[in-house]
This record gives sequence, C-alpha cells and structure tokens, in this order.
Amino acid sequence: MLRIGSRGSALALAQAETVSRALGGAEVVTVRTADAEVGDKARFVRGVEQALLSGEVDVGVHSAKDLPGELPDGLEIAAVPGREDTADAYLGEATTLADVPEGARIGTASLRRRSQLLALRPDLEVVDLHGNVDTRIAKLEAGECDGIVLAVAGLRRLGRGDEIAFAFAPEEMTPAAGQGALALEARAGDERAVRAAGQLLDRAALLELTAERAATAALGADCHTPVGVLARARGDELTVAGYVGLPDGSEWVRDLVSGPADDAPALGAGLAERMRAAGGGEILERAGAAT
Repeated sequence: MLRIGSRGSALALAQAETVSRALGGAEVVTVRTADAEVGDKARFVRGVEQALLSGEVDVGVHSAKDLPGELPDGLEIAAVPGREDTADAYLGEATTLADVPEGARIGTASLRRRSQLLALRPDLEVVDLHGNVDTRIAKLEAGECDGIVLAVAGLRRLGRGDEIAFAFAPEEMTPAAGQGALALEARAGDERAVRAAGQLLDRAALLELTAERAATAALGADCHTPVGVLARARGDELTVAGYVGLPDGSEWVRDLVSGPADDAPALGAGLAERMRAAGGGEILERAGAAT
C-alpha cells in the first residue's frame, strides 16, 4: 500500500486524508515536524522530506506555500492536485475591510498580510499572532484581537469555512505563492509513487504554482518577506499578479503580466523583473533590513 507522509497537525492530516481518499485509501503516516525556530515554515516540510528520503513514506503532502524554492536532491514535485480557493479570509465582526473599526487590533503572523492590511488601512493595529488555526481562532474568541486573517483554503479543509466574515479580493490582498494548493512530493525515480501521485495532477494548478514559485525565486522572497504572487490559468492564457511592500505598508509595488500558459516559468520571472525595476528591488532590500 502507498504510504503518504504528513505532519500531525489537524490541517496537515485533513489534507493528507483528502489525498488518501483520492488515491483509493493510501496509508497516512504521521511524521514529526523538524525542530526549528517559530516562523520557519520550512520546518513543516523537512520532517516529511526526511521520511521520503529514508524510504519511510512514498509520497509527501505539503501545503504548497510552505515548500521552499529549492527541493533536496533526490526529491521532486510529482503532482499538484486541483486547487482550493486562494484568498485570504477575515474572521471578526465585519462584512468588508471598510467595516472594520478604526484602530482595530488585527492578528496575523504574516508580514505579507501585515503589509497589505496597513497599505489599505494604516489606522489598524496589526499584532503578531502565532499558533495553528484552532489556537488563533481561540485567541480571537478570547478577545485578544478584534479580527484575524487566515487562508480560506485551510479553514475550508478544516470544516470551518462558515466562520469566515469575508474574503479579500486578490487586488486587496495578493495571496502567498502556492496558497490554496497542495504539492505532492516523491523520490525522483520512484515510478510507482510518481505514477500514483500523477493521477491527481491538475494542469492549471501546476502551471499556476510553477509561475508563482518562479516569481518568488526571482524576487529572492521567503516566508519572512512581504511578497504576494497569484497566477490564474484560463485556458491557454496565464495571468500572474504580484505585490511587494514594506512591512508597515507605507510603500509598495503591484504589477501584473499575462501570456501563454506554457510559458509559466518565464512569466513568473518576468513579473519579478518588472517589479524590481519599478522599485520593488529597493523595497525588498529595505524590508529585509527591517525584519
């Protein structure tokens, strides 16, 4: 039986179980998260990758936005299944961002979300909020924040989509590269695992993720950088939008490119080049110095 490697969090297991069912009942193996500092999203990936390389599991299931730009030698992305909603969601007493009271405390651990919130509403007080989805929602309910921002995809996968007050439009808050997508990782040359994972391949989702990862790589972005990238495949055309800003939202650059979907890597890299030339490169340098 095919063995699927997953972290032990509720969201990671929900994602792995979805893949297991789609593959006809593969075994889900819980893998320990690698030790690392809080805020190091790569720790979510490393434990599963170590289990893949050791042969403990055959396919690793990751939230694509957590996957580092460079994969370890011997591993490859075998498939990207159909994508969930890519948007960011607001939880709290409001129906739009304009409804959020002046000076409200909004919780997020993401510099990307912080930057875009403050670019739209500099009056807000954006505070650090860490922990898994349940922990963050519990802090909201306890009154530690007036609102919080989480990914729509994660909430839906946990069956908590009805708690979303509203979703941000992509031109308000450009998502993280890979948000809403899963990446199935396997050992290079493991034909059985690659073939099994390949049954779930969604071409549009793969093209979108490819363009988004190319853009973030060309920008030199990581999980500590206020950068958002969203690609949308529509037939044979691909549109890639990006955001680069300072953590306080005081300066930012947005841009968008379109072209043939088969040129996904070049479109992503081209967007990054345009944004750098428009001042995004300097902003990224200053953002790095600020963090």
